[in-house]
Amino acid sequence: MHVRLSALHRNLEGSLGQLMKKILIVDDEENARIGLSKLLSQEGYQVNAVANGHEALSYLGHEQVSLVITDINMPEMDGLVFLRELNREYPSTDVIMITAYGGVESYLEAMNLGAFEYLNKPIKLDELKSVMNKIFHSRNCA
Repeated sequence: MHVRLSALHRNLEGSLGQLMKKILIVDDEENARIGLSKLLSQEGYQVNAVANGHEALSYLGHEQVSLVITDINMPEMDGLVFLRELNREYPSTDVIMITAYGGVESYLEAMNLGAFEYLNKPIKLDELKSVMNKIFHSRNCA
């Protein structure tokens, strides 16, 4: 009985830990925002999504998040400009960059600007979850 309760307790703690984590998705493609939001919500995260970097900065002005997942190629403010602004205003925010048009230059720039990871679209859920776990684990160990 004790073993089962301990396992249940660990599962409950893990689920509650995820529920406490807020994720902001920044992507100009509506279908990508909706799809990723649904996937991460089903995993137990609190997810909000916006269409561009300006909306993201506005949102972050009144809400704290555990993680930002942002596209690189967006109109108005691309993901790299957004990442620069994010680092200036909210330097402790972890960021995963995503793109359908990855290149070595944008990869290097994103990583130099402090992105935790750079993933290509279409996003593989297992790969994204693995990166997210690394981010949250590194934060807990720090």
